[in-house]
Amino acid sequence: MRIYIYRGGEKLVGRSGVGQAIRHQQECLRRSGVPTSEGWSRDTAAIHVNTVLPDSVFAALGAKLRGRKVVWYGHSTMEDFRSSFKGSNALAPLFRRWITFCYGLGDVVLTPTEYSRQLLEGYGLKKPVYSISNGVDTAFFAPDPARRSVFRRRYGLGETERVVVSVGHMIARKGLPEFLELARRMPEARFLWFGWTNPKLIPAELAREIQEAPANVTFPGYVCREELRDAYCGADVFAFLSREETEGIVVLEALACGIPTVLRDIPVYGGWLEDGKNVYKASSDGAFQRIVMGLLDKSLPDLTAAGRAVAESRSLERVGERLQEIYLKERILPPLPAALPQKRAKA
Repeated sequence: MRIYIYRGGEKLVGRSGVGQAIRHQQECLRRSGVPTSEGWSRDTAAIHVNTVLPDSVFAALGAKLRGRKVVWYGHSTMEDFRSSFKGSNALAPLFRRWITFCYGLGDVVLTPTEYSRQLLEGYGLKKPVYSISNGVDTAFFAPDPARRSVFRRRYGLGETERVVVSVGHMIARKGLPEFLELARRMPEARFLWFGWTNPKLIPAELAREIQEAPANVTFPGYVCREELRDAYCGADVFAFLSREETEGIVVLEALACGIPTVLRDIPVYGGWLEDGKNVYKASSDGAFQRIVMGLLDKSLPDLTAAGRAVAESRSLERVGERLQEIYLKERILPPLPAALPQKRAKA
C-alpha cells in the first residue's frame, strides 16, 4: 500500500517550512520502507495534505469519494498567521475558521508539537490530532569545520569576524525587527538574514525598517540548503527570535549543525528545548544582546552537543517510525512485514 504525497500548491510554499515538510515526509517514508506516490493508484491507502489552499480541499474530497484516508498536516495556526503579511491580523479570525474546516476534512490531523496540537484541539476539531515533528536530516545537517571557510569566503567575512545568522521569511512574526535591533546594539558583529518574501506582501512599517537596516546587516535572500548548511556551520551564533512557531525546522537544522542557538522564550519550545541545557532563551532586546555577546565571547557554557542530541531525537528516521505508529493505530496501513532473516554464508 502506498501513501500519496499531495504536492498541490508546492510552487507557493516550496521555499517555506511547509515545502520543506513535504519533502521530509517523502524521505521519512522512504527510509522507513513505506512506498509513496505523487498520484492516485490502485494501492493508494491514504493521501497526505499539507496546505490549506482550495485545491487541497478538492484533493481531500476526492480521496473521500475513493474511500481513502486523508492525513492532514496542521502546519498553520491562527496564532502564527498573525503578524505575517499585509492584513494578516485583521484576517486571522477568518483564517482560523478556514483552517478548522480544512483540518476537519482529515481522518487524522498531524501537527509538529504538543503546543500546536493543543491549539488545534482548542479550535474544536473532532478528529484525532497527533503531534509529530517535521524532522531534520541529521546526516546532511551536521557539524563540519571545513564549511566555515566556505561560508566566510562566499560573503567576504574574515575568519575571526563575529557572525550572527537567522533564517526565515522577512516578516515581523519571525523576529526580524528584533534581529535588526540586535544588530544596532552590536555594530562590531556581522548579521546575516537568510530568506525572502515578496516585497508586495511586506507591511510598509517593516519595509521601512528593512530599508533602514544597520550597515552590519546583510540580506542574502533565499539560498539552497547546501549554502544554508554552510551558514549554520560557519557562523558563530544562530539567533532565531520568532514570536510564534508550530515547531521551527530551521531551529532543528541549526542544532543539528552544532551552532550555538538563542531563541525567544515562547510556548512552542516547552518540553523539548530547555534554557541553559540545549539552547539559550530570552524575551527582551537587552537579554538577547547579553546572551549573544556571551556566546561570541565564549563566556557562556557550550550547549551544542546537547542541541545536536535534540536534533537526533527528531531525525527523519525517528519521525518515520512515529509516523508508522500513527498509521497502525488509525488503521491507515497494515503492519509492514518483518524483514526475513538472512541466510548465513557457507564457509
